[in-house]
Amino acid sequence: MDAITNMLTRRSIRKYKSDMIPKDIIGKIIEAGTYAPTGMNRQSHVIIAVTNKELRDRLSMLNAKIMGVDTDPFYNAPIVLIVLANKDYPTYLYDGSLVMGNLMNAAHAYGISSCWIHRAKEEFASEEGKELLRILGINGDYEGIGHCILGYADCEEPTVSPRKENYVYWAE
Repeated sequence: MDAITNMLTRRSIRKYKSDMIPKDIIGKIIEAGTYAPTGMNRQSHVIIAVTNKELRDRLSMLNAKIMGVDTDPFYNAPIVLIVLANKDYPTYLYDGSLVMGNLMNAAHAYGISSCWIHRAKEEFASEEGKELLRILGINGDYEGIGHCILGYADCEEPTVSPRKENYVYWAE
């Protein structure tokens, strides 16, 4: 699939099978994330690839608690790619957001479903989140940008919503 078709057809999926994605495909998706543009090529972000079910479930519970629900905010997706970015760089939020976009588009190119799940900022500002970073050996002033959940869809692909009017203004 060409890049433009990929971007036009990717949709967020909110229901997943528990089947694991092959590690080499996860690695290719992550690699695409590492090639996202960043301010002055500082590469302010890190990606945590969570494939361990116990840790994935722990993060899900923490995320649900922040959201105030007792359901799985990761929609049963077996893989969570967490994007964090170093706040020492003025473009960190934009850098991390571009990484998230690359991850989701790369996943779609490989036939893998994805969705951006929020509350990573709150998760990794919490003591539990900070402890996880310490355990993983991640040092620095990192802020959670988002969770890119990955898996095989367990639902029909959503239809495309029409684009809003006045989306683009031309200044010719």
